Amino acid sequence: MARSFDRYELKYIISIEKAKRIMSELDQVTQPDEHCLNGAYRVDSLYYDSPDLSCFWDKVDGIRLRRKLRIRVYPVAGECVREAVVEIKQRINKRVQKRRIRLPLPEAEDLCDGPHGPANLNEQDQQVAAEVEYMVRTMQLRPSCMTSYLRRAFIGGRYDTGLRMTFDTDLRCRVCMLKAGEDAINRLFAPPDKCIMEVKVDESVPGWVTGLLSRHDCHLQRISKYCSGLVSARGFAMLPLVAWSAETEKTNELHG
Repeated sequence: MARSFDRYELKYIISIEKAKRIMSELDQVTQPDEHCLNGAYRVDSLYYDSPDLSCFWDKVDGIRLRRKLRIRVYPVAGECVREAVVEIKQRINKRVQKRRIRLPLPEAEDLCDGPHGPANLNEQDQQVAAEVEYMVRTMQLRPSCMTSYLRRAFIGGRYDTGLRMTFDTDLRCRVCMLKAGEDAINRLFAPPDKCIMEVKVDESVPGWVTGLLSRHDCHLQRISKYCSGLVSARGFAMLPLVAWSAETEKTNELHG
């Protein structure tokens, strides 16, 4: 597992039918990522935020330099979740940076709950753990929202090594029972016929991907699963963040 990323992440809200057509083309020129060999896989992310939801509002307000903390797990039906990824996601202008550390789930929870992280880490992991501890302490971070979705992911070949395209469906969330790996009920925060597609690249989007997006009439949008889930679950009626209808698909910006 890579410990860090520094790349561009472009997001689109499309119909599942359109996603299927795009994935059919990707099958011919890319390959599924290592988690996706048997089809879609579940991704659960527990987000942390301050008491006044500063991470949420930084995104809504379009702050160019912002960070958020999450624990991510990959649950499999009938199996106990044992490992987790603790990740700091940071945006600087248009680039997204991620620093992560893989830990046993109890140690990941202890790290994010403070005040002390795991011992006996290598130097790189210790740096990430120290940054997590600092964020938790100074921002008074606590669990805020869990998001859950099914993901299919494709990676580029030898000439597009930095390319990764993901398709997320069955987008759900909850703001109670906020524990990673918990078998709890999540509610839909997007229509079941919609998909969030992401194009992730180190530098520029390959020309053939640009052509693919153009042929399928895909339009860049701003969307945060964390913020959209939080809005849906808490009923923030003053923030009209979600307009999922086909008529608004081309122009809506999901700020969350």
